[in-house]
Amino acid sequence: MASNTPEIPKSPNPPADGQGAVVEERQQQRVEPPRAYQVVMLNDDYTPMEFVVMVLQEHFHHGIDAATLIMLKIHHEGRAVCGVYTRDVAATKVELVLAAARRAAHPLQCIMEVA
Repeated sequence: MASNTPEIPKSPNPPADGQGAVVEERQQQRVEPPRAYQVVMLNDDYTPMEFVVMVLQEHFHHGIDAATLIMLKIHHEGRAVCGVYTRDVAATKVELVLAAARRAAHPLQCIMEVA
């Protein structure tokens, strides 16, 4: 049966007395900080030390003294951490280092590991 009375639109605001109001409780969200990844450079017997120092300065923004110390650690211990970053930044740094090594025809290897 059709009604001739126009339908009254419902108000978006709940009644002032709180009757019929629905309150949704906000749940506390747990947000963990992003995982850290360390960029590690590996030693080889062919890449010049000067190139490694240059890469550390250019791509990891180390000063000459810090870059030299990291390069010596790579040389003596076989590997060293160049920096610690979020996953995307670490992956980008690895790719930049590998691309620079390829352009210079050096076999320098760089990897990323969970810190």
